[in-house]
Amino acid sequence: MIGTINSLNSLNPLKVDLDFTNGKQVTDEISGKSFQELLDNAMDHVNDTQVEGYNSMKELATGNVTNLQEAVQKIGEADLTLKFALEVKNKALAAYREVMRMQI
Repeated sequence: MIGTINSLNSLNPLKVDLDFTNGKQVTDEISGKSFQELLDNAMDHVNDTQVEGYNSMKELATGNVTNLQEAVQKIGEADLTLKFALEVKNKALAAYREVMRMQI
C-alpha cells in the first residue's frame, strides 16, 4: 500500500491555462480596473460557459454532436464554473455580514 502512495508523487500536476492564472499578464490587466469591472468580466465568463454548456447539451440531445468528448467537457466546465461563482457569492455575502456585525 505504501508503494502505491509513493508512486503518486511521480504524477505531473495538472496545468490549467486560464486567463486569470497567467502571472504578470493578469496583474497588468487587473491593475487599471475597478472591482465592478472585474466582477462584470467574471460574470460574463460564467454566462459564456453556461451558454456553451447548454448548447452542448442541446447538440447531445438532438444527436448533432461532432465531438462527444468536447461536448461533455464543456458541460462539465459550465457546471464547475457555476459552482465556483456560487461559492464566491456565498463567501462575499458571509464577509459582508461579518462586516455589518462589527461595532464601530
